[in-house]
Amino acid sequence: MPRHAPLVAVLRGDHVESVHHGSIAVADRAGRLLHRAGDPDAAMFTRSTLKPLQVLPLVATGGLERLGLDQRALALMCASHNGEPEHVRVAEQILAAAGCRPAQLQCGTHPPMFYLSNGNYPPPGEVPTPLQHNCSGKHAGMLALCRLRGLDTDGYTDAAHPVQAIIREAVAAFAGVDPAAMASGPDGCSVPNYAFALTALAASYARLAAGGPDPAFGDIPARIFAAMTQHPFLISGTGRQDAAIAAAGGGDWISKIGGEGVQTIGIRSRGLGIAIKIADGDKGDYQPRATFPVAIETLRQLGVVAAELPEPLRRFDAAQRVNSEARFRVKLETVFTLTAA
Repeated sequence: MPRHAPLVAVLRGDHVESVHHGSIAVADRAGRLLHRAGDPDAAMFTRSTLKPLQVLPLVATGGLERLGLDQRALALMCASHNGEPEHVRVAEQILAAAGCRPAQLQCGTHPPMFYLSNGNYPPPGEVPTPLQHNCSGKHAGMLALCRLRGLDTDGYTDAAHPVQAIIREAVAAFAGVDPAAMASGPDGCSVPNYAFALTALAASYARLAAGGPDPAFGDIPARIFAAMTQHPFLISGTGRQDAAIAAAGGGDWISKIGGEGVQTIGIRSRGLGIAIKIADGDKGDYQPRATFPVAIETLRQLGVVAAELPEPLRRFDAAQRVNSEARFRVKLETVFTLTAA
């Protein structure tokens, strides 16, 4: 079992009610662990923080140019989006450019994340479509890669499908891990997801944010970084934390949430990548409650942000939760201190 550490205390009144444990890795692009909390060497599923790595083969194939797609399409392929109209339009553009139909998406459906992220419920009778699924951009990109490589699109989400083998090799190469050693399991949208050390995940985000040509992948990481920083709304959407973190960074930071309490940040000016895992999956009352206070406190302890936060981040800093009458609150306090590796 991972040796996680306490990261966030949940206080009701002045008494600790619950504690979120987890681990943090801060690394450079060479894979050196610089700061830590908990167990950054334990293998953790990367969940949706893997998306910018999963799109590497499509960009390497010249997919954007060959299909006439722009940076907005690339951003959506890296996204866990809200399913807002603009997200749907870009997903449709990717599919149309690849000669595919929305019915070929195998991500399934769920209520658009826009509603829950903004404290609302879907209107009665609204039926979500696969285009509104938070992973529709990733899936549209995988279908496009199938077309570009001349692969059958049927079963493209299966671990044994050739497109997933291509993606697995690219992910392992970029993260600097042995592909045979990566644990695998289906993600929430059915495609294979991989587990490896938080340190390797943090280093991957430092590498995405590095700027300049990458020794193995050329300008591809810089193109992904540009898409994510220039189009943060497409990465998440209204009221979402990834867009807020990117906005606060002013083009210097990329941010990506993943399921079950995973969060990554890449900081170009510092040459750093951050990877966070909340051990219990960060299931708060209605939304994740520990991940973002931990991310913000990590930025504080690294000296990236001051005690007085930039406006986009304030709503996510140790957010207070209210009961259904909006009267009583619980308070979150971060309780960790990063140590030098």
